[in-house]
Amino acid sequence: MRHPLAWAAWLCLTAAAPQVLAQDASSLPAVTVSASGLSLGVAEMTQPVAVLEGDELVRRREATLGETLEGEPGITASHFGAGASRPVIRGMDGARVRVLSDGSPLQDASTVSPDHAVVAEPLLATQIEVLRGPSALVYGAGAVGGVVNVLDARVPTAVPEQGYTGSAELRAGSAARETAGALALTGGAGQVAVHVEAAARDAGDYRVGGGWDGGRHVRGSFNRTEAGSVGLSWVGSRGYLGMALTRQTARYGLPGHSHGYEGCHSHGDHLHCGSHGGNDDHDHDHDHDHDHLDSVPVVDMRSERMDIRGELRDPFAGFSALRLRAGLTDYRHDEVEDGAASTRFSNRAHDLRVELQHASVAGLRGLVGVQTAQRKFSAVGEEAYVPPTRTRQWGVFALEEYRIGDWHGDWRIEAALRHDWQHAELEDGTARRTHKGASASLGAVWRFAPGYAAGISLTHARRAPTAEELYARGLHLATSTYEQGDADLRAERSRNIDLSLRKTSGDTTFDVSVFRNRIGNYIHGRTLDEHEGLQLLQYSQADATFTGIEGRVRQQLSRQLALTLSGDSVRPHLDGGGRLPRIAPARVALRLDARWQSWEADLAWVQVARQHRVAQFETATPGYGMLHMGLAYNGRTSAGTPWQLYLKGRNLTDRLAYAHTSFIKHAAPLAGRNLTLGVRVSF
Repeated sequence: MRHPLAWAAWLCLTAAAPQVLAQDASSLPAVTVSASGLSLGVAEMTQPVAVLEGDELVRRREATLGETLEGEPGITASHFGAGASRPVIRGMDGARVRVLSDGSPLQDASTVSPDHAVVAEPLLATQIEVLRGPSALVYGAGAVGGVVNVLDARVPTAVPEQGYTGSAELRAGSAARETAGALALTGGAGQVAVHVEAAARDAGDYRVGGGWDGGRHVRGSFNRTEAGSVGLSWVGSRGYLGMALTRQTARYGLPGHSHGYEGCHSHGDHLHCGSHGGNDDHDHDHDHDHDHLDSVPVVDMRSERMDIRGELRDPFAGFSALRLRAGLTDYRHDEVEDGAASTRFSNRAHDLRVELQHASVAGLRGLVGVQTAQRKFSAVGEEAYVPPTRTRQWGVFALEEYRIGDWHGDWRIEAALRHDWQHAELEDGTARRTHKGASASLGAVWRFAPGYAAGISLTHARRAPTAEELYARGLHLATSTYEQGDADLRAERSRNIDLSLRKTSGDTTFDVSVFRNRIGNYIHGRTLDEHEGLQLLQYSQADATFTGIEGRVRQQLSRQLALTLSGDSVRPHLDGGGRLPRIAPARVALRLDARWQSWEADLAWVQVARQHRVAQFETATPGYGMLHMGLAYNGRTSAGTPWQLYLKGRNLTDRLAYAHTSFIKHAAPLAGRNLTLGVRVSF
């Protein structure tokens, strides 16, 4: 608790605690967390969780999943122009943050590199859940940072009572001259339900804050996306079984991509680029004069996925539910330069997950399950820095809860156990690695007074290295790196403790968490050498510790006004000395909300600290402050159909700002002033 933010949060909670017996205001509405495995409410979770749904999700949605979630405490984004942005949770990204589609893993290439988009369309999401920390073992021990579960309606679970239901939305943004829209419709009769949905986005190069040396727009930051899905379900009195076919395409630019490093290669721990390294007899001009200034590389992506989902309630004696999730994905994207595809990335994968929830036995309620996945990944062309690989994964898991209620308060105790196997091999059969191990978590929530809950979560987890960490070797121009894998990498071992305190009712509500995660054999890209911006990254292992705090305090000032203070900070370090790159700086935000009749409004100031705790070969990033606002009007048509008109503004002061989490922070600053006008109709 030595961190200043920790002391501030502790003082806020101490000041609010005496009000526990005096307040009788209504509680916050209950929200069910699907990713909990047992359909728990937010207040019942042992680990910190954030849920975006309803109007809040509508106004928070951006073009990418990372941007949509970035405002939540503990969550930032990787930022790679406008087309690719992945969530970063508690300083961890890539494979340590698992992204799910209604409990099933998304099979794209976003864990391979930050310039690869996450195949999840925020405009079509019905709810987004974020479980922070590694304790969500039912979805994989490798999710040390957390789990993001994107819920959608592509597979219907019920037949609409009125025969059909749906929504339509249109929006336009100023910074990138963006236009976007989405349509979803579910209909059916008898025991058959059908769902169709579609979304499209067209955005040009976005405008940055004033004073940037590169001009007013980030060249190559355009983003054009289309997504569509058709689903069909049979719905009975005890459950449903359905299937959906989804296709998503995207075409977006790669800002900062440079060909000035072509011909560079590694020799031991050093880069050789012309005269750099001293072993070449002639110089190559690496002043970037021969960069393709007239042609920004473009990602041309296509993903086709089939989902099968089902649930059967009371399948047989002693069990209350049987759930099925299965997916088949064919993903590929071309990196197009000068009109021709220079590199093709492809990922053909399938996954299967079966859960069996048992009825209460001696006070225990829980589930057991199995999960399997196979992934064939390949990169062919000029930037094929990862050889073709095949990864097979299997896992078995169990989750149990026990509830106790007495004069000391209500207790909920949760335990999870998981065992995983992974085989990662080169397609040509020249190398193969096998990893296996068990993971476990134990947590408790103590509701010691009305509206108050304290939680603790202890986790021991193992993460097997990805095929890219094992076998990568080559030049990666998008991130200006030369990457070298290590086939001898061992599995990571994570030991995490998470403490939380929540208040969910009354005029004052809050949720604050502190955590400490010690990771043995932490895998990271260690920079060995640098030449004119090109870094030689070697995937290495060392023990690391992540310590942090995140929280939110909300004060209801009147029936119409509320004030919210939130913030987060994470401090990682290598135990043997040294720092990790691209760690998000501390943030604090102050937001004023207002509601009056059919109107809703908010005004927020976000202050991001300067990040000067940098790794070797990394530069510091200045801090910044941004002003955001939102305004919405809710109405109904003469037929009773609800609609909403909203306006949101981001970075209203047009501040020039850089994301420290980004590989290309100087080539692609954050967007400048942006106004978005939208309308949504539900029917």
